[in-house]
Amino acid sequence: MSDFNIETGTVTTPKDFLAAAVASGLKAEGLDLALVYSMVPAQAAAVFTVNKVQAAPVILSRKHVADGQARAIILNAGCANACTGDQGMADAKETAVLAARVLGVAAEEILVASTGVIGRPLQMAKLRQAIPEVNRLLSPHGGEMAASAIMTTDLVPKHFSLTLDLDGVAVHIGAMAKGSGMINPDMATMLCVITTDAAITSECLERALRRAVDKTLNRLTVDGEMSTNDSVFILANGAAGNTLMRTEDEHFATFTAALTQICLALTRAIAADGEGASKLFIVEVSGAKNEGEAHRAAKAIANSTLVKTAIFGRDPNWGRVVQAAGACGVDMDAARMSVDFAGMAVVRDGQPVPFDAEAMRSALAAGEVHAHMHLAAGPAGARVYSCDLTYDYIKINADYTS
Repeated sequence: MSDFNIETGTVTTPKDFLAAAVASGLKAEGLDLALVYSMVPAQAAAVFTVNKVQAAPVILSRKHVADGQARAIILNAGCANACTGDQGMADAKETAVLAARVLGVAAEEILVASTGVIGRPLQMAKLRQAIPEVNRLLSPHGGEMAASAIMTTDLVPKHFSLTLDLDGVAVHIGAMAKGSGMINPDMATMLCVITTDAAITSECLERALRRAVDKTLNRLTVDGEMSTNDSVFILANGAAGNTLMRTEDEHFATFTAALTQICLALTRAIAADGEGASKLFIVEVSGAKNEGEAHRAAKAIANSTLVKTAIFGRDPNWGRVVQAAGACGVDMDAARMSVDFAGMAVVRDGQPVPFDAEAMRSALAAGEVHAHMHLAAGPAGARVYSCDLTYDYIKINADYTS
């Protein structure tokens, strides 16, 4: 993958994008309603949760993005609007209509996203008042506030940007995401908005997004729990003025590589900010029969409560990595496998090798910890991004609705 310079820009870094946020009262305090808007017509694509229980905004946005066109995304925190029946769908539709009215566009051009507690209805009276207000505040400087407004248990807002050159034209990508708990996507609670001023067809945009997400946000897990609301959106308005990307040529490849890199920055940020997390945990599996099995094994290790607590406790108990991989059902040759834990060799050709336990404890104290396992079953590999499991994760989720 090409190396692009990741910067701390926002969804308004690309040309002709505006954003804003307000405190509508859906959360007890702080910003909780964000609006991202393209001043000109934009191509659109999205990926959503594959959870069989899907929130009303996921169902509505899937319908609205189907034609590859959108102008704005409105996102709320404080209520997931999931498992809310017919009223929940009516509320999602009304949210789109209200946003469309103040922006002067069609309701079908509005994408909707929500995050928060499942099973509670949206307080539409608050949104009816807040949506005109957030529209009035739209600004090319509103990206940071928008990133803050979609946070729930996140400790920090997550937003990045980068610039790429497409045949002498500067093209920008901006992104924001929220996610801290209930993170185990299988497409992509997680919400993500990406904007770009690239000129690209909706078909190419969707292909680029899916490829980027598959290598990054789909390789993310905090706690193994898949949300009902996961959504990743991208809008491309063409304002950069590059030659329209219609096919999978070298410009498309460069754009896809840049999109993948900004998604990776978001992935790492979400994992590092996992609920209660004290460190980023990266698992790499190689020697798998195919990439799917490599991903499955890596995610099994990353989701193992025994592995995650060992990382937190700085316990050099590498056997937990082996048992997690062995239990997940992928092909492996236990007599030839190899394992590295916290950067230190602990198994070679199926046999334990001596290591310095105190040195490993020191390595496990770092802010970023790696585990690598070679399955000795084939040529494929995969990497998964996660975090440790701490006392604070229990506390946060035991008290979440109280």
